Amino acid sequence: MITLHINGQMRQFPAVMNLVEFLESLELSGKRIAVEKNGEIVPKSQYLATPVNDGDQLEIVVAVGGG
Repeated sequence: MITLHINGQMRQFPAVMNLVEFLESLELSGKRIAVEKNGEIVPKSQYLATPVNDGDQLEIVVAVGGG
């Protein structure tokens, strides 16, 4: 089990994974989002190569269209 801080809230997940797998577990795959990991923006091109580890702090912003 790993513990992550997501948008200021602590949540637990079953295993270490990469950012793509993590976003899929939150059902955010395919959505327009921005991710900050431990204070640094992660480019979308790096999601697959970016591990999510116990204690990481993540900020996730979902783009919402409207007008």
